[in-house]
Amino acid sequence: MRILLSNDDGYFAPGIAALAEALAPLAEITVVAPERDRSGASNSLTLDRPLTWHTAANGFHYVNGTPTDCVHMAVTGMLSELPDMVISGINAGANMGDDTIYSGTVAAATEGFLLGIPSIAISLNGRTLANYVTAARAAVELVERVRRMPIKTPSLLNVNVPDLPPSAIQGIQTTRLGKRHKAEPVIKMVNPRGDNVYWVGAAGAAADAGPGTDFHAVEHGWISITPLQMDLTNFGQMDAVKGWLDATAN
Repeated sequence: MRILLSNDDGYFAPGIAALAEALAPLAEITVVAPERDRSGASNSLTLDRPLTWHTAANGFHYVNGTPTDCVHMAVTGMLSELPDMVISGINAGANMGDDTIYSGTVAAATEGFLLGIPSIAISLNGRTLANYVTAARAAVELVERVRRMPIKTPSLLNVNVPDLPPSAIQGIQTTRLGKRHKAEPVIKMVNPRGDNVYWVGAAGAAADAGPGTDFHAVEHGWISITPLQMDLTNFGQMDAVKGWLDATAN
């Protein structure tokens, strides 16, 4: 089995090192990650300049672009053989609910999915981030399950792991995305030159976090797995929009 690893925290991040080490006994591992932290890059491709590909001393490859760039370059031309899976992470922090829209971690996995490869995004939820080993073990378990029963169609799984020791994990739950409240306001500051500068405010607290959501599962010590899809069509509004167009035609 061949696995492509990427992330949005950069090729030097402890999460991707833990992931590569844990998965090495199971598969042929290739790491292609951004040269710097690109958290929040979402599904962005770099189209206004050329990209470069370098190899670090530890064998990890890095690209001066986004997480999506990394997976796209690897799959569409840089690798001699296509990977059987794409795994993105281990992200330093959760990617639950609305976070998935902005997440570079999820974006790297999404690019693999869009290119027809089963893909997983895995994130560690917490502030101290003391238990990368727990998230790495979760990734190993998922890969072993895939080896026993391959996923027949391209799939995109968003995995969030509590920042707990392995012995404290309750198990794995299949969940849906929760929702957050409105984000906190931007924070205005003045730089040393007297210019106004702004920091994007913190994400809002969880609003829809009841049983069945990713927020609820992780809060109660469970690993959350949410299958994602890329079709953004709101089928429930198709008839309403058609009716509105017909009514306003004249």
